[in-house]
Amino acid sequence: LVLFLAFWSLADGGKLLVMPQDGSHWLSMRVVLEKLWEKGHEIVAVVPDAALFLKSSQSFTVKTYSVPYTQEFVDKSYQEMGEKTFELTLSVLLRNISEMTNMFSSACRHLLSDKELMKYLQDTKFDAIMMDPVLPCGPILAEYLSLPSVYFMRGLPCTLDYKAAQSPSPVSYVPRTFSYASDHMTFPERVKNFVIGLSEPLLCHLFYLNYKSLASEFLQRDVTMQELFSQASVLLMRYDFVFEYPRPIMPNMVYIGGINCQQKKPLSEDFEAMVNASGEHGIVVFSLGSMVSEIPMKKAMEIAEGLGTIPQTVFWRYTGKTPPNLPKNVKLVKWLPQNDLLAHPKTRAFITHGGSHGVYEGICNAVPMVLMPLFGDQMDNAKRVESRGAGLTLNILEMTSNDISTALKAVINDKTYKENIQRLSDLHLDRPIHPLDLAVHWVEFVMRHKGAPHLRPAAHDLNWVQYHSLDVIALLAAVTLLSLFISFKCCLCCCRRCFCKKGRTGKPTKAKSH
Repeated sequence: LVLFLAFWSLADGGKLLVMPQDGSHWLSMRVVLEKLWEKGHEIVAVVPDAALFLKSSQSFTVKTYSVPYTQEFVDKSYQEMGEKTFELTLSVLLRNISEMTNMFSSACRHLLSDKELMKYLQDTKFDAIMMDPVLPCGPILAEYLSLPSVYFMRGLPCTLDYKAAQSPSPVSYVPRTFSYASDHMTFPERVKNFVIGLSEPLLCHLFYLNYKSLASEFLQRDVTMQELFSQASVLLMRYDFVFEYPRPIMPNMVYIGGINCQQKKPLSEDFEAMVNASGEHGIVVFSLGSMVSEIPMKKAMEIAEGLGTIPQTVFWRYTGKTPPNLPKNVKLVKWLPQNDLLAHPKTRAFITHGGSHGVYEGICNAVPMVLMPLFGDQMDNAKRVESRGAGLTLNILEMTSNDISTALKAVINDKTYKENIQRLSDLHLDRPIHPLDLAVHWVEFVMRHKGAPHLRPAAHDLNWVQYHSLDVIALLAAVTLLSLFISFKCCLCCCRRCFCKKGRTGKPTKAKSH
């Protein structure tokens, strides 16, 4: 023990500041932070004093700041977000987005106004800052503290992450968020994708309006969100090209899809007994994620009716009121070991909301999926799984019990779904390094080298005209037109001289009279 402690004290650990995002985003980031802590690094996480999952940890130091809302308000907001999903309209969606951005931007303002905490962050001399930048309080803080930053993310609205990294993103084959298209688009789909691409600057302006004014006020200079996001040293993207469609990326974009996939652990005796009791038919795992714990009773009854039509035992993570028509083959549980159940050989299908964590656990364990996307990027995630023949997507607002039954029977009985998801799993797992180790390496890389400026393309230093070489095109066009004009004038002059000369030689001369 003494030798271990002596070695530990000599470890050359760095100091990492962390700005996490609450909700499911935090779950996979926490795994990286715990691994960094095990390697001897000092981790300081800055979190609001009212949060859903951001709690104290033995692995790192937590610094809290006050926010203008209570813990009860947070719990109620997330619960209502899940409930409102089942009665979602455009107006409700826009109101939810507006309420959430106002809440988080006000929390960010409270953090930046906390003079005692800000002084502590300045005096601590961190090596780098790691953050989930979807709500950009972290990038503002990184710019203020002049720290190299590591982004840990699924993506930004309006493909702003790729734009900020100066990565090409052609609308002809790179589907935009909410386009629900694959990379092989029909002409109408390309038209839709093009229109969405045109609207992205306006949508991003509205989404980040509060943060833009806050950043300009706090940094005391006018900044754009793209400029702020472009300062990232390394972007750790929580997907890979087994799941994502192939597209151009920049050298500082590192794909770490499947980082949340863990080694299978033995099931508890209770779960093992229930799984074994399913017999030859096996089990189905059903979870709509950590954000949805209760759904309207009418919809719950429809789901229960559909689940009752299959012979498999269904483990349904659900904390709401029990549907009165709950069939005998459905087991309601408040919590389930999702990854361990998916890794069990008796698992036949996975019903999921399409969050990136659940989708990757399905891919890692080669379990075909029935996807019921709710909000955010889940519709696009579901499209990616479905386009690869690894699952089927249902519209959770419109689906009937018959739709659920048909989809489940298809992915369980049609062997092509199992074959396709097995192929995706084999591709995903055939890698030289685990995504967790890759993520840890790049965080340490940025900490050691104080950033990664050698990975930053010169495109960041060009304006729009220079980037598209419009000035070069204008010069070449002017030279070409001038050359054509001069050539035309020369030809015209030669023709005139030639015709004038012929006219003079062909004219008869009169004899002189004496």
